[in-house]
Amino acid sequence: MTEDATMTEDAAVTEDGSLRGKVAVVTGGTRGLGLAIAGRLAQSGAQVVACHRREQPPARLPGRVTAVRADVTRPDQVAALLDGVRRQHGRLDFFVHNAASFHPMPASALDAAGCARDAAVALGPFVHGIGPIAGLLTATGGRIIVVSSTGGRSVIPGYVSQGMAKAALENLVRYLAVELAPRGVTVNAVAAGKLDPGGTQEASGRPDPGARVAARTPAGRLATRDEVADVVGLLCRHEAGVLHGQTITVDGGLSLLA
Repeated sequence: MTEDATMTEDAAVTEDGSLRGKVAVVTGGTRGLGLAIAGRLAQSGAQVVACHRREQPPARLPGRVTAVRADVTRPDQVAALLDGVRRQHGRLDFFVHNAASFHPMPASALDAAGCARDAAVALGPFVHGIGPIAGLLTATGGRIIVVSSTGGRSVIPGYVSQGMAKAALENLVRYLAVELAPRGVTVNAVAAGKLDPGGTQEASGRPDPGARVAARTPAGRLATRDEVADVVGLLCRHEAGVLHGQTITVDGGLSLLA
């Protein structure tokens, strides 16, 4: 058996759901939802490269998670990120794109710079690096998973720029899914609704607006970061290998209501 064949066999997702020996990249992976996703994959045994854009070092990360600074809107830094993964690990099993930029604005007064930035972050790693990403993942039968938002399909006040960026990202997921499926790579999205901030009161003492959203949600509560991370983890499992080009909505059923 050749070295390449051994790599492909070893990189296949194990049927028991364990990610031992697998390698993942999580963009925006050092805080918030990205950190929850990185932690979930690491807990399952994967070695996780969590990329971040900020200059200051990230907070302490879970075991098996390594922070790497990379701005996904810059071609040179995307290339350096993927080259580093190739040199250090020799393969890539999961590419999770979570990084996002948010510039609130009304749809009737769009800010060009804000819209451009939000789109650049949403699409950046694929515009600048889909060739190397696909090449690394093809060798392992890997997965691309993007974090989207219900705001890509529904109207949320002030969310238009991010909504357009997420809608474009979900459309790209479908195109990539069709083209990469014959190469053994799956491409899917996880669309999160408003997430539980971990409390029910604002600093002012007034009720958290999220509580009003939770009251309208069929599940009676908002989803948490950890629950979104769990869905990302499910898409990395052996059983999810037949899913291609899907967007899984994690919002407690809220988007089902008229």
